[in-house]
Amino acid sequence: MKNLIKTGALAAAFSMGIMSAQADNVIRLATEGAYPPWNAVNSAGQLEGFEIELADELCARAKVECSLQQTAWDGIIPSLQQGKFDVIIAGMSITDKRKKKIAFSRAYASSPAFFVVSDDSPLKDFSTEVENLALGDMDDKEQAALMALKKALDGKTVGVQKGTIHLNFLKEYLKDEIDIRTYATQEQLDLDLQAGRVDIALAAMSYWHKLLSKEEGKNLLTVGPGVTEGPFGEGVGLGFRKKDQALADQFSVAIDSMVADGTLSAMAQKWFGFDAAAK
Repeated sequence: MKNLIKTGALAAAFSMGIMSAQADNVIRLATEGAYPPWNAVNSAGQLEGFEIELADELCARAKVECSLQQTAWDGIIPSLQQGKFDVIIAGMSITDKRKKKIAFSRAYASSPAFFVVSDDSPLKDFSTEVENLALGDMDDKEQAALMALKKALDGKTVGVQKGTIHLNFLKEYLKDEIDIRTYATQEQLDLDLQAGRVDIALAAMSYWHKLLSKEEGKNLLTVGPGVTEGPFGEGVGLGFRKKDQALADQFSVAIDSMVADGTLSAMAQKWFGFDAAAK
């Protein structure tokens, strides 16, 4: 699938060497198409979601012509490095590990990670003293919350999407307590959670918020604290090849303009139901 985003004339930046122009002078963006409301495929077979609308707006503000294609999340960074496309726009968090491989724009969104269970789960009443567990420099209450989380999840099967910061968190902080089950897409994980094949699932609140407000998510609920920092990185940004840092910077300017005029917050409210926009 390939949707062409028509954004007008190419920027003069091409002629100044700011961008590495493709053979057809189009910047190729890639998204997963399986992570609503960030990005998804609708019943008509068209890409839709927060990042699809965002891509259109960013390309317009950067005054470049873009194409948008769907690609699997698993292997998305190697595909970028191999030149199959030029930009990743797929709910990808900016982490130190990823920054060793690719360049990033500034963040355009941020959302804490949350655990979700069915409403008949033994874990349905689990909570901690803190609402947000920030892993960067934990105080005594946050340390206690992490220990409570480990105790509550001991022996449980936790579902998570492959290749995500959420999986990195589970491996780094909870691998000795839990059985980790990975999925190619978040939608596959949702089905197993609802069918009781996993005890609990982990993903971004920006994903869960929409699902929990729909009929298919009516029997699901969040538990425990939201989790941020550490392996969850610095927010969600666009991914680029290292050599294309100038292109990343140009898109960062476009993001800055959306933050400044409130467009980004309004777009986030529309798709997530709350303001997940970066500030």
